[in-house]
Amino acid sequence: MRFQSAAIGGVLSWTVAYGLLGVLTLVPVVKAQTSSQPPGTSIADNSDATASPLDGIESEISAGHYDKARGLLDAYLSAHPKDARALFDRGYCDDAQGKTAQAEGFYQKAIAADPKQFESRLALGLILAKQDDPGAKEQLQAATTLEPNPPNPAAKAQAFRALARLVRDSDPETAKQALIGALRISPETPADTLLAAQIAEAAGDDEIAAQAYQRALKVNPEYSEATTGLAHVLMQEKKYSEAEPLLKSALTRDPDDPGLNAEYAALLGAEGRVGDAVPVLEKLHQLEPGNRAVTKMLADSYAQAGEAVKADGLYAELLAKSPNDAELKSARGQVLIREGKYAEALILLQNAVKVRQDDAEAWGGIAFAAAKQHQPELTLQALEERAKFAADTPATYFLWATANDNLHRSKQALEYYQMFLKSAGGKFPDEEWQARQRILALSKK
Repeated sequence: MRFQSAAIGGVLSWTVAYGLLGVLTLVPVVKAQTSSQPPGTSIADNSDATASPLDGIESEISAGHYDKARGLLDAYLSAHPKDARALFDRGYCDDAQGKTAQAEGFYQKAIAADPKQFESRLALGLILAKQDDPGAKEQLQAATTLEPNPPNPAAKAQAFRALARLVRDSDPETAKQALIGALRISPETPADTLLAAQIAEAAGDDEIAAQAYQRALKVNPEYSEATTGLAHVLMQEKKYSEAEPLLKSALTRDPDDPGLNAEYAALLGAEGRVGDAVPVLEKLHQLEPGNRAVTKMLADSYAQAGEAVKADGLYAELLAKSPNDAELKSARGQVLIREGKYAEALILLQNAVKVRQDDAEAWGGIAFAAAKQHQPELTLQALEERAKFAADTPATYFLWATANDNLHRSKQALEYYQMFLKSAGGKFPDEEWQARQRILALSKK
């Protein structure tokens, strides 16, 4: 579907609009209030031919006299409790002063009084989007089908763009159509080009996404979000050698940009350069100490780098905030094993598999920790569960062998020792020596 409007020519020259995937390159949802007036309204220009008692109150709102307007509106609403315009104005007063819960209530009342009121639908949708409330989609979609009073193409376009940003990852097709709707009635902006790239990435069209990110960078070479997005697409295609100089150049310009640092750390990790990734993530963690995703990335990198104590501290910190997170329990359990804290590890790993029964790594950890705790029966049970989801390795063959050996199941132990030696290939000299000794001993029985 092609559009003739010059306003959409740049982003939609390829006939569709697209946008972003990626936790670390998020574009913020538009705030509930972006001007001194209620969204979609122009208080000084009412379309009603007859003067309304609300005109003077809205003049107070325009002047920023929210407390005064609130008092006047409360008095007016006591006599006109279902006046949708007044309910919206009342909600706006609270919204403008950061009283979100109260504003939300008045917007809902305004919608109940007049389901076709654009302004309350948009304002409520923006509040709910900021809260990650699933009801945001319904309100923003409704707003895109309604008209502001008085007419306000910019406000209508705001509704379309807010919807596009909201659903860009979960529903890229709806996001695409919403962006098209915005560009039909308002000029294209650099943010639209970025959003188009982001939707394309979410839709799995990396080629179109890369083109849009590059277009955004031509307009503004210092556009960090576009750089991050393009690097992410290149990494998805395993074009690490192209992504790295792009990120390094941007970091030279803006060394403290969280998105750039996060993407660079992800690049280093993807290339197996965990040691190089750690200091980048440490810096990012200092920049955003409350960012759960960053903390998790740093903890994982510490674990991969063999810094178990540091990893343990971060995993413990994360679990304190998310005590039922099975993935975190499994990760910390593995680190505790490296620290020799086998009893603690068993508890965490057993709790993890209660939630994620297909976690082969956790079952392997249980088997190893149980072996260290001299619990061969538990070791075998864990290995049996693990075998449902993953193939055996030299390490698990050795655990099968020693557990059966400890239970005096000589035939099974002998078979597994032999399978271990066949697969080990000289990589486990101590265990291979032990296996040979036990094979000799068991063969004599």
